[in-house]
Amino acid sequence: MLCLKINNKNYMKKVKLDIEKLEMAASKLRAIAHPMRIAIIDLLTVNSKLTVTQIYKRLNLEQASASHHLNILKNKGLLDSKRDGKMIYYSLKQTHLSQVIECIDRCNV
Repeated sequence: MLCLKINNKNYMKKVKLDIEKLEMAASKLRAIAHPMRIAIIDLLTVNSKLTVTQIYKRLNLEQASASHHLNILKNKGLLDSKRDGKMIYYSLKQTHLSQVIECIDRCNV
């Protein structure tokens, strides 16, 4: 049951929650909830596809650390990767991901 207050009137509305969908969303949000992973998402928002080398150099990270964070984001379904010869290019799986980060940035916390 969801209670909404609009124009000083209370409205009750039944809301069906899909627990599996909520768990999946929470899992993705936990994956995003790291400053370096947010930086990677920001970087991939501006540059549609980048290699691990390009990412770790631009963010001034160790290669192993960049790979670790990319792996977490990829395993949660947030990134795509495509091999081109010896290079693996990473990109955002969904462009809506950048909108989530923008929304958080707009919050005055």
